[in-house]
Amino acid sequence: MIYALDSNIISDIIKRDVETIACYRKLKKKNEFIIPPIVFYEIERGLLSDNLLAKRRIFIEFCKDIEIGEFNYDVWQKAAQIYAELSKQGKPIGNKFDGDVFIAAYCIINNYTLITKNKDHFNRIEGLDFVNW
Repeated sequence: MIYALDSNIISDIIKRDVETIACYRKLKKKNEFIIPPIVFYEIERGLLSDNLLAKRRIFIEFCKDIEIGEFNYDVWQKAAQIYAELSKQGKPIGNKFDGDVFIAAYCIINNYTLITKNKDHFNRIEGLDFVNW
């Protein structure tokens, strides 16, 4: 199985959260991981904006062992569909940035299971397989 890591999971790993690291190590023994491109962007922009160079080094080192995914046409199309559906239902995600919509679309199109701590956003999206840590 391939798991995609959400920003909050990677943030906890960078902060050396013991529980998150233990869960990650346990799953890593038998599974693959990927970082959705928007997650890479969210983490990198935050670390650079706040000038957190030591944490950025940890992040870059962590990324050496995990593939950073790429968007393709199908992901963009799926993200637009998810956004439109949620808007029609009156349940949009985010008001300034649709990062979670892109993460969900990326996982759905690629058949990845998302690992997150944000079930509030992701449980609104049909067809998304996710695990809430």
